[in-house]
Amino acid sequence: MFRPRVIPILLLKGPGLVKSIKFKDYRYVGDPINAVKIFNDLRADELVFLDILASREKRCISLDFVRNVGEEANMPFAVGGGIRNIKDIREIINAGAEKVIINSYAAENPEFIRNASDEFGSSTIVVSIDVKKKFLGTNQLYSYGGRNATGLDPVSFARLMQKMGAGEIIITSIEKDGTMQGYDLELIRLISESVTIPVVASGGAGKTSDFKLAVTESHASAVAAGSMFVFYGPRRAVLVNYPDKKELEKIFQ
Repeated sequence: MFRPRVIPILLLKGPGLVKSIKFKDYRYVGDPINAVKIFNDLRADELVFLDILASREKRCISLDFVRNVGEEANMPFAVGGGIRNIKDIREIINAGAEKVIINSYAAENPEFIRNASDEFGSSTIVVSIDVKKKFLGTNQLYSYGGRNATGLDPVSFARLMQKMGAGEIIITSIEKDGTMQGYDLELIRLISESVTIPVVASGGAGKTSDFKLAVTESHASAVAAGSMFVFYGPRRAVLVNYPDKKELEKIFQ
């Protein structure tokens, strides 16, 4: 039976983990290495770490941090934040990450994705696409943590990233982020139907049934969440959690 990957996305702000709502209102939720240890015990499929300040501060995600995660994690993990050259990618992979995630620089220099995939293989290169609706309801790609409107159409950009050699796309609705009210299923479907590479749904998951909808209704290849895996209950108490394997198998039957 096919069972899609279920991926916690963890946001780094300085030395700590934070969680956002609509790419703002960041709340501290704990120590990242402690979270890795818990996800080890819970047998998470994969982890994603995104340094949300790196691009704005014109630096790359910390290699020391990547090494620390690599020494601790029992599962594959991907990292993103400020990646702008081949050297960055090589150092990150050598530090233990399986994949790199590129967001802002992919929008600025799409050719970089071709160069990176030629150098490291498509399976190593993930492009993250953050989307918000314009005033008239059309979707637009944003960069730099949702701060910069690029003017780019997400569907056309996803096709371009596939053409350039990206091996996977993470699609996130900024308006759904952290709300735990469900994914933007229409957005996910538009992207999934426009490319043949895997598409990871992100932004808005609040319950396990949201995972199934993203896969069955919107054709996502995998699902990701943030708040759902670090908060518990209506008061959003901080508690790192992850569904057990039997629950996940039941969801996707």
